Amino acid sequence: MKKYCKKCAVEFEITDDDLEFYDRVSPVFGGKKYIVPPPKLCPDCRQQRRLVQRNQNKLYKRKCDFSGEEMISLYSADKTFKVYKENIWWSDKWDPLDFGRDFDFSRPFFEQFAELQADVPRRGMHQDGTNENCEYTTFGMSNKDCYLSFGVFHCENAYYSHMSGMLKDCFDCLLSVQCELCYECTDCTNCYGCAFCQDCTSCQDSFLLQDCKNCHHCIGCKNLRNKEYHIYNKPVSKEEFEAYKAKLIEGGFKDEIQKFNKWKLSLPFVYARKNKCENSDGDYLDQAKNCHDCFDIILGAEDCRYCQFSGWNGKDMYDCTTSGKKTELIYEMMATTETYHCAFNNFCRFGLNIFYSSMLGNCKNCFGCIGLNYKEYCILNKQYTKEEYEEVVPKIIEHIMATHEWGEFFPASLSPFSYNETMAIEVFPLSKEEALKAGFAWKDEEDKSFAKATFEAPSSINKVDDSVLNEVLACKKCGKNYRIIQQELELHKKMEVPLPSHCFECRYWARLALRNPRKLWDRKCDKCGTAIKTSYSPERPEKVYCEECYLKEVY
Repeated sequence: MKKYCKKCAVEFEITDDDLEFYDRVSPVFGGKKYIVPPPKLCPDCRQQRRLVQRNQNKLYKRKCDFSGEEMISLYSADKTFKVYKENIWWSDKWDPLDFGRDFDFSRPFFEQFAELQADVPRRGMHQDGTNENCEYTTFGMSNKDCYLSFGVFHCENAYYSHMSGMLKDCFDCLLSVQCELCYECTDCTNCYGCAFCQDCTSCQDSFLLQDCKNCHHCIGCKNLRNKEYHIYNKPVSKEEFEAYKAKLIEGGFKDEIQKFNKWKLSLPFVYARKNKCENSDGDYLDQAKNCHDCFDIILGAEDCRYCQFSGWNGKDMYDCTTSGKKTELIYEMMATTETYHCAFNNFCRFGLNIFYSSMLGNCKNCFGCIGLNYKEYCILNKQYTKEEYEEVVPKIIEHIMATHEWGEFFPASLSPFSYNETMAIEVFPLSKEEALKAGFAWKDEEDKSFAKATFEAPSSINKVDDSVLNEVLACKKCGKNYRIIQQELELHKKMEVPLPSHCFECRYWARLALRNPRKLWDRKCDKCGTAIKTSYSPERPEKVYCEECYLKEVY
């Protein structure tokens, strides 16, 4: 079935498998199935609509609306929502059922949900109670002594890092796992003492690597396997390596990074990063089976489509972002874990038969609710009996079918954030004018004059002493001021890499730019001509090989 996106007008396809999934995820009441219709938006616009609901990286100072205490929050002080500190939100000092109300069958559902959303207090930071000394860390758990790190798990001393797990003593890492003493590493696993590396596994004491595995003491290398003491893919002696490294440390890495980025284009790139996958397409797929148009699938997923940052043994997931871990039969979900048969939810965990809800935990059989925990048979935060619930919900679904809301995720107008505060701008960048024209909100930067820098980071870390901790630096790109903290200086000295010349936000954007877009193109292997689906668009300069040709090249 061919359809045209209601928003961008692009043509997209609904397959028979898709229709079969929509049928299975549809709820049943009294023996009648309330069919979830095919989506009206294309996959990209659906993803954008989910991402605009999540602010993960922007932090503000404001007061807790319950206690009046100063707090760090994902919500700026000008937001009209009530925002509570995490310990208050999770406590019994307030009851989300106090905000319950009857469903009004004379009005659209989303309008009523927006009113409930305006009343129910929101979590200030989305922090897990297992974090220790991680006041500036969001969407993570079991972390210790982490700072300005977002979406990180089981990390210790992780700073300025994103969407990573089990890091220790790491700075400026993105989508990296089980790494220690690493700096500016992206999509790396089980690495130690590495800097400026990407797509590397089990590498040690190396700089400027891409797609290397089990390598150590290497500089400026790509596509190497099981090597040591190599510079630009050529073997060198230990003495030659140490001399090159010393020269690099003394002169700084800027010129070497430019040299490496130009040189690596002479070598092939694999069409997709896959590990133990079966009948799956996308990029960065780990143990995926029957997954299509998926990106960043972690630790296994099966029968999924249009998912991002998902996996953890999830099954039957469509249009889900940051979702997984023992989830099954879920559709249009943003941020969930261990849920079954749920759809159109935002930040719901450990749920069963939940629809059109937000910030729910350990709930079952709820519709249009916000902020509930350990509840069942609730509608718009009002408690019902099982019999009442099963009588009222079908009537509500029929009503929102008539208002053409059924089957659609929350509209962007219900996001508590402006477009440029959310993850949407990272994947679908828009200018202020473009965002406003598309119907998104926009938050202007506060008028702020930046202080004149009192220090400019030298090319060599050997020229820096502890006095830098009292200096003010200015970002070379955006002009914002930033400081160097003690832990940061210690790591840079230990790794002998220069201090950053950009603020942590600009460094994050630079790491994001290293990754390919979440989009697939049809092109041919530049070696054998085999048709491939890849995140490298045909006009890009890289030589892209199919997996068979690539493996022949590197082994």
